[in-house]
Amino acid sequence: MITVIGSINLDLIATVDRLPKPGETVPGSSFATAAGGKGANQALAAARAGASVRMVGAVGNDAFADEALALLDTGGVDLSGVARTGEPTGTALILVGGDGENMIAVVPGANGTVSAAAVDALRFGKGEHLLLQHEIPLATVARALDAARRAEAVSILNTAPFRIEAAPLLAKADLVIANETEFDFYAAALALEGAGREGRMGDFCAKTGRTVIVTLGGDGVVAATPEGIVRAEALRVTPVDTVGAGDTFCGYLAAGLAEGLSLPEAMRRAAAAGSLACLKPGAQPSIPLEADVAAALATL
Repeated sequence: MITVIGSINLDLIATVDRLPKPGETVPGSSFATAAGGKGANQALAAARAGASVRMVGAVGNDAFADEALALLDTGGVDLSGVARTGEPTGTALILVGGDGENMIAVVPGANGTVSAAAVDALRFGKGEHLLLQHEIPLATVARALDAARRAEAVSILNTAPFRIEAAPLLAKADLVIANETEFDFYAAALALEGAGREGRMGDFCAKTGRTVIVTLGGDGVVAATPEGIVRAEALRVTPVDTVGAGDTFCGYLAAGLAEGLSLPEAMRRAAAAGSLACLKPGAQPSIPLEADVAAALATL
């Protein structure tokens, strides 16, 4: 079982030829809505990877809520831990440029009501997996990490989005996942030492005994573990939209570990899944099925 405690959003996506500079208006070529939120994206990715998943979070009593939950529901994710609140469903305003890069503004709405009390109502089993991000209150994230540690569950913390006040939480998680920009910011906040990024990753691992994984986009992924450095390559793709790639990686990684794969095996499958997620627009609609990932890996 994988428990995901995190955000549930509806993404409002506009496509433009190029991303605007500050103060600039650019014409758009298309608009769409899609279910999103880092927590929900990662829960769906883990489910599409074949894992049993429960989602803990909150949505509003508005028109966006049902659309935000639709793919999770059809994907078999347990939604009994999702509360309905008086706050609006969280939204993400996304601009996607012609090169596939993006800019995102997130309005938390109901996600801000996911309280530590919701964690207290949960029960984690020994060896189960917990997946968290930074789009809900950090006090809730901290409570969940502590609860997982007491239960001897495996905690995975995706450090997105970067929040400097979250830096002390990284050492509480069994595995930390960050993109290269986020890790560099946290490395500065934690005063990590070492030659280059991998040196600072090794310093974090040495000081905490935890594993840190850094995603590098098209250059794949690298992890620093107590046993040493582990790498996995990305698939060579021409990206259409990179919005869901990181969340796909996180969900597939958690599913692989819960399935009993070694870290290198889980990273390899997750990196391939993240690459495939770049081939379609939208966060959740782009998450590949397990069979598609297996077929892509078979061609390598």
